[in-house]
Amino acid sequence: MKLLRAGNAGEERPALLDADGTLRDLSGLVSDIDGELLADEFALDRIRAAADTGVLPAFEDAGARIGPPVARIGKVVCIGLNYHDHAEETGAAIPAEPVIFFKAADTVVGPNDTVLVPRKSVKTDWEVELAIVIGRTARYIGDDEDPLAYVAGYAVSHDVSEREFQIERGGTWDKGKNCETFNPLGPWLVTRDEVPDPQALSLKLWVNGELKQDGSTAQQIFPVAEVVRYVSQFMTLYPGDVINTGTPAGVAMGQPEPKPYLRAGDVVELEIEGLGRQRQQLKDA
Repeated sequence: MKLLRAGNAGEERPALLDADGTLRDLSGLVSDIDGELLADEFALDRIRAAADTGVLPAFEDAGARIGPPVARIGKVVCIGLNYHDHAEETGAAIPAEPVIFFKAADTVVGPNDTVLVPRKSVKTDWEVELAIVIGRTARYIGDDEDPLAYVAGYAVSHDVSEREFQIERGGTWDKGKNCETFNPLGPWLVTRDEVPDPQALSLKLWVNGELKQDGSTAQQIFPVAEVVRYVSQFMTLYPGDVINTGTPAGVAMGQPEPKPYLRAGDVVELEIEGLGRQRQQLKDA
């Protein structure tokens, strides 16, 4: 299933994109798409049954804004330097273990919302990423368990980053990763059953129509299952939590001088195979 939330910011309603591309209203079945729903297999089965029988009404405003596909996200865990080619382009050593950092949940916005260039920013950068959405509480996942059984689904994520704040201003990466609007997510959450191999997805990103990133999750240093298991050793993952799994080569930071960092007026488009497409225009904060 493709689950999403549509409507003005703060007023989104749950919806489903059916096989014909029609937006269907789920508000008669569930109150929202959130961790509580994703952990409820019976509720998800009701949605599947309703979708299969064709009884879901069309969404009354087919052109409504699309919000983040998950409400009330508890935390956004991020994995840095998780593609061989991205580590190479940044001059970083291949990490021995996944590099973990966080983005605040309030950085998450809709897939087509405006992205704000922070005040005094000169190095705002792009990163297309595969996001994992957790569906079951996960702690200390064992080697004999399937980590993907804890996954509700996947989504497109844009890990917008300010490189001067992140790297040159001292401290951890947090300053360059947590500016407002710095994590567009969606357009929808594609349930795990519709993504048979998360290591076989193409990722692409364009800036002003020019292709900048063109990679595959097959290039990940630490694959999705390993990431979920690893993170669960250090923190409890709850339904609705998000894990951004890193970006392939092609970011502005890895380009020759003068590096083409983002400015107000630029348009970024990104997509992941089978998971949908985002489009953002940048504006000064």
